[in-house]
Amino acid sequence: MSIIGWIVLGLISGFIASKIVNKTGEGALLDIILGIVGAIVGGFLFNQFGAAGVTGFNLYSMGVAIIGAIVVLVLYHAVAGRRTL
Repeated sequence: MSIIGWIVLGLISGFIASKIVNKTGEGALLDIILGIVGAIVGGFLFNQFGAAGVTGFNLYSMGVAIIGAIVVLVLYHAVAGRRTL
């Protein structure tokens, strides 16, 4: 997948995951970064459990990226929440 494809997939999955986790977006740039990292994490996790990871720009890959981005966002909020306490 091209870098533009990763950015678009990251933006969409990061935005959706942000809405699921905390009902507000983290901002466009952070949504993209967390979405791309989430796609990588989701692909890794799915491969560990014997399923296919991100296979291209399709609905399955979007689901994998969203699940990975949710995992990344939950960890991000856990770490960011500890810093403010």
